[in-house]
Amino acid sequence: MKDIVNITGKTLIALGFKSGKWFPEAIAHINTNQLEEAAMLAYLEQFRPGPIVELHSEPIPFAINIKAENELEETNVASVLTTMQLLMKTPTILAGAVMPDACPAGPKGTIPVGGVAVAKNAIHPGMHSADICCSVMLTNFGDADPKAVLDAAHASTHFGPGGRDRNTQYRFPTELLEAFKANFLLNDGNMIQAARSHLGTQGDGNHFLFVGKSKKTGNTMLITHHGSRGPGARLYTKGMKIAERFRREISPATFKQNAWIPFDTEEGKTYWEALQIIRAWTKKNHEVIHDATLTALGMEAQDRYWNEHNFVFKEGELFYHAKGATPLDAKFMPDITGPRLIPLNMAEPVLIVEGATTKTNLGFAPHGAGRNMSRTQYKKNKAEFTNEDVFAEETKGLDVRFFSKEIDVSELPSAYKDATTVRTQMDEYGLGTVLDEVMPYGCIMAGDWEKNAPWRRKRRKSLR
Repeated sequence: MKDIVNITGKTLIALGFKSGKWFPEAIAHINTNQLEEAAMLAYLEQFRPGPIVELHSEPIPFAINIKAENELEETNVASVLTTMQLLMKTPTILAGAVMPDACPAGPKGTIPVGGVAVAKNAIHPGMHSADICCSVMLTNFGDADPKAVLDAAHASTHFGPGGRDRNTQYRFPTELLEAFKANFLLNDGNMIQAARSHLGTQGDGNHFLFVGKSKKTGNTMLITHHGSRGPGARLYTKGMKIAERFRREISPATFKQNAWIPFDTEEGKTYWEALQIIRAWTKKNHEVIHDATLTALGMEAQDRYWNEHNFVFKEGELFYHAKGATPLDAKFMPDITGPRLIPLNMAEPVLIVEGATTKTNLGFAPHGAGRNMSRTQYKKNKAEFTNEDVFAEETKGLDVRFFSKEIDVSELPSAYKDATTVRTQMDEYGLGTVLDEVMPYGCIMAGDWEKNAPWRRKRRKSLR
């Protein structure tokens, strides 16, 4: 009778395998089936990592659709180009571009805001960031009074942290709920709870609700800007963890923020499907706010269109990662409903644009005005003035509201790049044609909600 020989983890390590979560299952399979050497090695081959993928020896060339107009912009542009040079050494990258609104968005080598990176058969979660599918939607309210629209929208939307309580939640569509449940990356209690409570919320930062009038028709337009909120942030976290596992095995020299999920894996295909579901949720997130505003006014929309500017777009085996870049080419938008939207700042018009792919724009345009300095630095520069004085100066003639009732000076117009410069460079580099402009009446933003956050009130009370 043949002796039973059981292997252990040490056996696999001696054969050159790195220990992992698959060890117990593989050891049990080999021992149960008493696989001999040749059969065992054939079985184990599926767990052997592929060859290490090295960085490109030189950065892949990328299109530069930006130039500095002053000393402050020179520093910003230099930082953007430095980070892009490092980014373009990522092994999967084939092409890239930077837009006129580009600004750094993390450690060197991180895709900048206003950056586009094209990868082959790879999804890089860090290149769409946590604010997956940050997007803009426009609804045409016809001859409605802009103040009435802004007032109704103010009562319909929600800014700041967290979501809505049960009494104010919008209905979570059944088809979206089923889609969440069918995808293992989205099917967990916390994810679905966030999808329910965050529907009809806009978050904070540079997200806004803008009301203005068409320069061409005089019609009143409502425009919202926000992303996928809690559900998107949770998917991003999961995606980064998956990508990091692949990075450690196949490309340890790649920066962690540029780790990728190979599309030809189960994880890659499931993540791609999850992105599309999050995209649908985000579109619905815009729609419920717009529809509630219409209902409050007893109106119907005359027109509506939207586009994301923080997403991954697929064409064959190529994945276009747009970090704050607006898709011009219709091929990137399977549900295209109209032209694209480029907001600048609360005191400037929202541009309605169309355009085509060129060698230098890769099918994209800027997504806004961008920044030349951080929020913190901007606040330091304005420290000699009160928030109220800066607000009054920069919002003259506009109905600007902060949902938290606290001014956030880092969202006022001068915190952003000069809008005229961005528009001039759009023309110079062929980044879309302006069809119309939505002239500003007013807007709502989160404001400095942290100023009176519960933990701060508690701390101030304890210091009295």
